[in-house]
Amino acid sequence: MPFQERSIVSHREEFCRLALTPGANIRELCRVWMVSSATAYKWLGRFVAEGSSGLVDRSRRPLRSPHCTDAEMEARVLAVRLAHPAWGGRKIGKVLEWEDAGRPPSASTITQIIRRHGLLDGPRAGQRRDFQRFEHPAPNDLWQMDFKGHFALQRGRCHPLTVLDDHSRYSLELGACGDEQTTTVRARLQRVFDCNGLPWRMLADNGSPWGTSGPERHTPLTVWLMDLDIGMIHGRPYHPQTQGKEERFHRTLKAEVLNIHAFADLTAAQAAFDAWREIYNTERPHEGIGMVTPASRYRSSERPMPGRIDPPDYEPSAHVRKVQMHGRLSFKGRQISCPRAFVGRTLALRPTDTDGLFKLCYRNHVLAQIDLRQDSNKTVHHVPEQPFTLSPV
Repeated sequence: MPFQERSIVSHREEFCRLALTPGANIRELCRVWMVSSATAYKWLGRFVAEGSSGLVDRSRRPLRSPHCTDAEMEARVLAVRLAHPAWGGRKIGKVLEWEDAGRPPSASTITQIIRRHGLLDGPRAGQRRDFQRFEHPAPNDLWQMDFKGHFALQRGRCHPLTVLDDHSRYSLELGACGDEQTTTVRARLQRVFDCNGLPWRMLADNGSPWGTSGPERHTPLTVWLMDLDIGMIHGRPYHPQTQGKEERFHRTLKAEVLNIHAFADLTAAQAAFDAWREIYNTERPHEGIGMVTPASRYRSSERPMPGRIDPPDYEPSAHVRKVQMHGRLSFKGRQISCPRAFVGRTLALRPTDTDGLFKLCYRNHVLAQIDLRQDSNKTVHHVPEQPFTLSPV
């Protein structure tokens, strides 16, 4: 005889019929069927009122949710999310607070609203993450600059140049460039300096046109920055965390612009960059700076872009030498190799407190140490650029 399958509802119905038999001991039935008396009386009540249909499992969702987000607020949340698909619960909540839309839901509630409507994506979307952040104490102490990876246009390729203020996260430049050449970068920086003034230092990676962390780390672009009294810092090789803010900015740019739009040419890309940069600086709350906008923390530099650059004027105690062709200068009978970016320019050798040890300088920037106590093959000791010794970036 084949076994007969029985549903959980049929088991519950059998229990109820036995329990409703005159003289039945419900407590004993509960012990035999291994159910609590509360569950048993719940089944009996439903069976008497509704029959077998009352024994089907029901949702545990409460009949009333007095603290549920109202439809109007939920619509506002979805409107902001649809306008900015990469923004999460914290940013959306802050924007609703700025719009004076009443008391917005918590960030976690907003995330649940987004998830419920199928607008939350990504492998770790909605998960809590731990961050460690460092920043310079004032605007224009340090600017970070880099190229975002180039991408194809319908006509040509775009190389986005990004410049970011370390303290405020203010986007100073987001340029749709056709190449990564020195002349292109210098023209872009010239406009930024004219508009915002000069920073004290700039941080870039080890590549063209910024230079490297090795002996030839100086390029015509970095020499021009030195002429403007801007210190140039290079990140440690193979250590992109040094420019973490730029890397994070590039991720945001990709999520909110590059993954959404396709561009015909550089003009179209620049128009989209300009529109998004305004949102990024003035409307988008930034988690790294306490959910305020970068524009609220940034102010222009008090160091204006000079109208002209005068040649260096060294003090009388300095030994001044001109860098000859092939990047060499003569000093106390020795030929000293210098970065070729300084060919035709005058450098100063400044004595130190140690006899025979000199600092090789361009203007006020120390390039290397010249140690005449060593044999000729070990004369030049390049000064390392270590941004982590200055302050966390």
